[in-house]
Amino acid sequence: MPDVHAVGVGPWIGDWPVGPQWDPHLLENGDARNVLDQYRYWTVEAIAADLDARRDPGRALHVAIENWAHDLNIGSVVRTANAYNVAGVHIVGRRRWNRRGAMVTEKYLHVHHHPDAEALAAWAAAEGLPLVGIDNTPGSVPLEGRPLPARCVLVLGQESTGLTIPMQAACDVVVHITQHGSTRSLNAGAAGAIAMFAWALQHSAGGEGPGPRS
Repeated sequence: MPDVHAVGVGPWIGDWPVGPQWDPHLLENGDARNVLDQYRYWTVEAIAADLDARRDPGRALHVAIENWAHDLNIGSVVRTANAYNVAGVHIVGRRRWNRRGAMVTEKYLHVHHHPDAEALAAWAAAEGLPLVGIDNTPGSVPLEGRPLPARCVLVLGQESTGLTIPMQAACDVVVHITQHGSTRSLNAGAAGAIAMFAWALQHSAGGEGPGPRS
């Protein structure tokens, strides 16, 4: 049995388990990663493969990020996307980003890059996935109470300027998160988390949502 510490687990005590999912380095030295207990001592590749296997293709959620300037917000969305086991995260525009805010969760996800809105729209059309914009632009409709497609891409724009005009045109619908205070917009990372939670309320099934925190 593993020796449990305050953060993660220490080296495996006793005979090592046998199987391709086990990481010999972690078994020998301990596992301090922020992962569920069921994934302790597993390799990154084994965890990613298990997440893929658990995902129902009939309820495939993707998240796209367009032209974000703040790497911390990108990392926050990637980390939340991992918590909801999304099928993919799509970076639209600038390819490079500082992964520090993602807390290594990008290693368990499929992260894609598209140069512009047209490229993302072409990819989504080929996959049969509607684009759902998240922005408080004129003509947008409230997210609250609106049915979201079981298979779709939630598209988040930059915090200051929102979705570009080409991206708004590419979206099947643009929804906004109703606010009741004085601020014009939510933090982009927070908006992404709310949008993913709204989708999960409608479409997550038992065994697919985030598990208990270790």
